[in-house]
Amino acid sequence: MTFSQSGFDLSPPSDDDRLRLEADLNEEERRVLLHHGTEAPFCGGLLNQKKAGLYCCRLCGLPLFRQDAKFESGTGWPSFTGPYDPAHVVGIEDNSYGMRRIETRCARCDSHQGHVFPDGPPPTRLRYCINSASLSFVADGEALPDPLGRGEHL
Repeated sequence: MTFSQSGFDLSPPSDDDRLRLEADLNEEERRVLLHHGTEAPFCGGLLNQKKAGLYCCRLCGLPLFRQDAKFESGTGWPSFTGPYDPAHVVGIEDNSYGMRRIETRCARCDSHQGHVFPDGPPPTRLRYCINSASLSFVADGEALPDPLGRGEHL
């Protein structure tokens, strides 16, 4: 097992768990998370969410971003200055569509989340541009999702 600094198990789901988790996705979530799609701008359900809490991977439940790292970028997608834990988000070079970008993926289940760009506000100057379909929101005080049955909590 591999654990992040914040104490979460980063071991990938078993094949059986992955099949079970993927079966619970709707068509849009499947297209974005599994096939590296992008939702239309200004359409995601979490774009205007402002409550305190965490944004977790929609597939495996790993916490990826905090509300206090979210900012209004004007791009039409939820944007964050940095991840909940740097070990929870992996960057992969993406040269599709004739441009060089850094794709962001969940470190545990490898699902597509969005991209990170070097045009964000201080202190990081980064903009993690993330699809709402890739995330589930958990308000402060609520239990984190635990679809893998690992008993994880803050």
